[in-house]
Amino acid sequence: MPVDDAATVNAIRRQEERLQRDPASLAFAQLADLYRKAGRTPEAITLCRNGLARYPHYTTARLILAKALMADGELDEALAELSTILEVSPRDLQCHQLAAEIHRHRGRIDAAVEHLEAAVRLDPGDRESRALLGVLRASAAPGGETSGLGRVLNDDTFVTVTFGALCLDQGLVEEAAQAFGRILRKDPENPEARQRLEQALRARLRRKG
Repeated sequence: MPVDDAATVNAIRRQEERLQRDPASLAFAQLADLYRKAGRTPEAITLCRNGLARYPHYTTARLILAKALMADGELDEALAELSTILEVSPRDLQCHQLAAEIHRHRGRIDAAVEHLEAAVRLDPGDRESRALLGVLRASAAPGGETSGLGRVLNDDTFVTVTFGALCLDQGLVEEAAQAFGRILRKDPENPEARQRLEQALRARLRRKG
């Protein structure tokens, strides 16, 4: 959401003036991040790309670029930037978290799980990643659940978008997320399942919050 409060406007002006005084300064990254937070993503993207042309190994700027691209809906480009960072910094926690989110948005559940697993290994106290990992792992294969609903969730024949939506309507957000995850493992391009998974996860977050 665009931010136009006085503090942000003043911070942007200061960084713009700083960059004007020294166009080669690394301050371009700070300014780009302020642009991004203010909803000025095209300017943030352009500024990062121009700066990275001079400083290609400046990972902070590349991460800001990835966030701006993600905000602009350019998920594949954002993921490419994160992959570039992870090639040289495989222990970058924030990159793994963002990569997991992008893969999840694209319906690539197994890839999202891999990055969440990496995030939890790097920070065992990362409760959000651990919680998401539990939900997405639960959609991978039949488990030991013996209830009637558990048996349905374990049978791909009955796990449909309609079934997941019914679970969601009934407030069964964990089960809904598992159902949509199961669907996406078979059909990552299913737009309704992707949308509904995000809806279920948001509902789950509200409940936990």
